[in-house]
Amino acid sequence: MERGNVTTPFGRRAMTLGMLARQIAAGDIPPKQSVDKWKLFRTVCEAKAEIGISDRSLAVLNALLSFYPAAELSSEGRLVVFPSNVQLSLRTHGMAGTTLRRHLACLVEAGLIVRRDSPNGKRYARKSRNGAIGEAFGFDLAPLIARADEFRGAAAKLAAEQQHLRLVRERLSLCRRDITKLLELSREISPDADCEGLESEFQHLIAGLPRKAPAGVFEALLEKLAKLRDSLTNRLEILLNSEKTAANDHQDGCHKQNSDPDSQFESEPGLGKGGEVDLADNSYRTKSHDRTGGLEQQQPNETPPRLPNSFVPPAAPVDRLRRQIPLPAVLQACPQIADYGPSGRVQNWNELMTAAIVVRTMLEVSADAYEDACAVLGYENAATVMACILERADRINSPGGYLRDLTRRARQKAFSLAPMVGALSQARRAA
Repeated sequence: MERGNVTTPFGRRAMTLGMLARQIAAGDIPPKQSVDKWKLFRTVCEAKAEIGISDRSLAVLNALLSFYPAAELSSEGRLVVFPSNVQLSLRTHGMAGTTLRRHLACLVEAGLIVRRDSPNGKRYARKSRNGAIGEAFGFDLAPLIARADEFRGAAAKLAAEQQHLRLVRERLSLCRRDITKLLELSREISPDADCEGLESEFQHLIAGLPRKAPAGVFEALLEKLAKLRDSLTNRLEILLNSEKTAANDHQDGCHKQNSDPDSQFESEPGLGKGGEVDLADNSYRTKSHDRTGGLEQQQPNETPPRLPNSFVPPAAPVDRLRRQIPLPAVLQACPQIADYGPSGRVQNWNELMTAAIVVRTMLEVSADAYEDACAVLGYENAATVMACILERADRINSPGGYLRDLTRRARQKAFSLAPMVGALSQARRAA
């Protein structure tokens, strides 16, 4: 067949080694090999960046393939098409002649087609007496079959690179979102903390973010943002640990067991029938029968007796209420708070206070409101109030405003925590 022969270009176009190599490669086609021309064309389109051709050149290639009568390009058939420039211009939607010739040269240079020039440079075919085409001069499509595997490999490589780039951009977007949210949380939890340096670094990094760039550029930027995110996470972890430490110090310093075995007071008053808890004063008062059967009642103006070996905390600007509700009673009345504790459970007061901080953030209660409640009620009681608010979150329009109102009432010594917990406990038993 004529595609196995080496032909030289017509006119002043010189023969080059590249043209010779492409013609030889076009002749090395395995026998009985065929490929769907439109599937192959789509593969070439996907690999155009690797091949080095433009979309206008692909439009010309599409027009050339449309002149091939069969649906498949076969090595046993004649692969030379010979359309005129007028017909090519029509099938490329009116492309100008000079533009058409330029893109034809690009296809030849890229090795997608081979010129088969006639003696006078025209494109035509010689037919036999029965109408069969004997010899044709025009453009040979044989390189498309010879390089089909190469095109598929290039298309697969570009698809893998695009997928990798897409994943890197997704991770970059997630990292930017994480840093933005962590900065907001850091400002909310610790308004006095110096976050301007981290914000400036973050703004400097994203300011140079290009819209289109190789994957390596985005990977380098992602690495820097990941370090910034880790720094913010460590900073917030330190703040959380400091809050836990402050809560532990408060518990260890202000709530100690009475070491007097003869004392009639207990470390935690219960919600049973034998005693009544009153929050109207810094110290709680009980009305109960003593061991002799008599009824003792502390007078409002009397100073509470100092218990032997008990710890007397120093005076504070705001009197904090002591812990008044046993932890099992709180968890029985407010079981939902356990879902927000460490590992999904609450086993001690520290874990309850940690869960209360999570619930505060979830219910959008400001840090100032919660700190004010801790200052007036105490850490344990404030955590208990947050657990009660969580139980009635569907009925409270503004949890933050509700907490501020309870804090105001407690400061005026007009709030009692025991009825709130008792009402929730009774409602749960009734349900």
